[in-house]
Order: sequence, then structure tokens, then C-alpha cells
Amino acid sequence: MLPSESYNIIPVGVVAGTQNNLRLEIRPEYRPALKGLDAFSHCQILWWIHEFAEPSFRETTQIDPPYDAPVTGVFATRSPVRPNPLGLTVAGILSVDIERGRVEVSGLDAYPGTPVLDIKAYFPSADRVRQVRVPEWAASWGEWALQ
Repeated sequence: MLPSESYNIIPVGVVAGTQNNLRLEIRPEYRPALKGLDAFSHCQILWWIHEFAEPSFRETTQIDPPYDAPVTGVFATRSPVRPNPLGLTVAGILSVDIERGRVEVSGLDAYPGTPVLDIKAYFPSADRVRQVRVPEWAASWGEWALQ
């Protein structure tokens, strides 16, 4: 039998700025956790897709993607509509200000006001895959999202 536990997740911050100039605003009690992040070029940002957190969205298990793809299970997509609306983005780190709790980033596909759940440093040795396979409908997508 699968566990039916629930978990209490507390945001560490929020996405702020404009769509072309985003930053993470980190809560004061979590600012010490930013120490050393500025030595990395990229990080993984785990965020709550709050626009799709309603129960009706969370019950969706398959979607008809907006691009040329077949009906697909949400676990085989990057759709924001899913049982647990978690977003994960690899973003470039432009600057880190520990005192103000600000991390300026590039490549984040979240909106201002989005809750930030966690930040993890990007380690190529652990986070990169040398040989991958994708379905035909995604094969023409670019090889790299960020430089």
C-alpha cells in the first residue's frame, strides 16, 4: 500500500522582478544558506507552480500538449498541470547578495510572485547526463537550454 502522508513545505523565498529581469528574494532566516552560492555559475531552483495548485489541476494525469505531440502522461512532460505542481529550472546565477537575500538569475521560467521552495548548486558531475533519449516529437528541440 502506498503512503498517504502529507508534507509541510515552507517557501524559502519568492521570485521577484520582471519577466526579463528575475531574481529570488530569500527570507531572512534562510539568507545564511546562500553562502558560497556565488562561486557557481548555475543552480537548480525548485518552485511551487501556484497558478495550478487547485485540486482540479492536481487530478489531471494526461494532457494534450500545445505543441505537435500526442496525448501524454504528465510525468512524461514539463506541464505545470500535475499532481504536485512542482517546477524545477536550471538557471544561471548573475549575482548573489547574502545581506539583502537576493539572487539574480537568468533562464528561470517562473513568474514574479512564485514561491521558491529550494535552491541547489548545479554540479555537472551529478546533474548532467551524457547520453539521453527523447521521443520523436521532442527530438528537434535544442540540445542546450543555457550556456
